[in-house]
Amino acid sequence: MLPTTNTRAAAADPRPQPWKKPLGLLLKLALFLYAAFTLYPLYWLIISAFKSNQDFFNRPFGLPAGWQFSNISRAWELGDMGRAMMNSTIVTIASVVLTVVLGTLAAYALSRFAFRASGLVKGLFLLGMLIPIHSTLVPLFIFMNKIGMLDTYWSLILPYTAFELSIAIFLNIAYMQSIPREVEEAAMIDGNGWWGVFGRIIFPLCLPVIATVTILAFLRFWNDFSFALVFINSQALKTLPLSLSLFSDGFGTDYALTMGAMFIAVIPTIVIYLIFQEQIMKGMVAGSVKG
Repeated sequence: MLPTTNTRAAAADPRPQPWKKPLGLLLKLALFLYAAFTLYPLYWLIISAFKSNQDFFNRPFGLPAGWQFSNISRAWELGDMGRAMMNSTIVTIASVVLTVVLGTLAAYALSRFAFRASGLVKGLFLLGMLIPIHSTLVPLFIFMNKIGMLDTYWSLILPYTAFELSIAIFLNIAYMQSIPREVEEAAMIDGNGWWGVFGRIIFPLCLPVIATVTILAFLRFWNDFSFALVFINSQALKTLPLSLSLFSDGFGTDYALTMGAMFIAVIPTIVIYLIFQEQIMKGMVAGSVKG
């Protein structure tokens, strides 16, 4: 039986629902308040970076009475932040590249190849997510001291990569399982081997989740203080978090220079996030959409 004209009109013109508009406004207001609370610490850091010490205490939440742009240049010079930023960049980029390459390859093998101990191997990798990272500082220090690796870039790069591999493999496996196997079969029919399938098909398709892994790893490596403090002794190899500690001692803290240095340190993080934000959002939701 075909629907009548009145039935079609009722379906096309549903009854008004006056509660939807207020609910939408409340949702937008809630999102606005959440964004304001999230961005306020960044705003506070920026305005504090241009205050004098006296202004920092007298007007903690207000705009600077006089903008002290010299805080940035003084913090850069006194903290030797140019060298520290270079060291942090070398360590972070090397660790991120190793994490992405090894994590993607391991996830590809575990998600696409069936072998007897695959479940055990997955469990061992994921077990790394449960290990308290800082509880390994003493054993790692003793081990690196015996093999002569202390006070080198590798004393940071290798532990960073090892502890980040668990989350990288976990995210990549979840994403790769949503990719249809027919895509790989079609590529193999065209003459690609396993390496060709990975390099030409899987890796490009995984760029959203790789971007997510990249930003998570970058934030962890760039902001790490404890590993750098324990494993690095040379001033020439100090990273950015170590240079920030120079403005505070047992007798007091120069808040003007500290905030200026933190402002410098946070700029690369913001830039990296702005570059990868679209891919990060895709990586967060792609698995649920495809599955």
